[in-house]
Amino acid sequence: MSVEKNADGLIVLHSARRVEDVIARLKQMMAARGLQIFADLNFTADAAAEEIQLRPTRMLIAGNPRAGTPLIEAAPTVAIDLPLKVLVWSEGENSTRVAYNDPEYLGRRHGLSADLIRNIAGFGVLVEKATRGEP
Repeated sequence: MSVEKNADGLIVLHSARRVEDVIARLKQMMAARGLQIFADLNFTADAAAEEIQLRPTRMLIAGNPRAGTPLIEAAPTVAIDLPLKVLVWSEGENSTRVAYNDPEYLGRRHGLSADLIRNIAGFGVLVEKATRGEP
């Protein structure tokens, strides 16, 4: 698995796992860690309902009010980026990409302290483990 970080705070992981496998693993791991899944957006199904083709593309929106609320209290603008999101899409046979916002970037963007960034720092670790298929 390779990792790309860009200056705009987006981290993109490359995986040989299928989109549905990554989504299932993310859901399982999020539930086990007490994260609430607020939305599971299936862009492919939505496009198909309009008779438009789109490669497998899904987004999970998840969080935990105990972790996010202190961030919003400290910097209300961070609510534009919360709950956290993870985007998973297919780039073809045996090629999936998984993207999420770097918690450090969100901290800089909204002027959060290092202590507050720790509230969301584990999200990236969870996404990376799910992408690799680790427990």
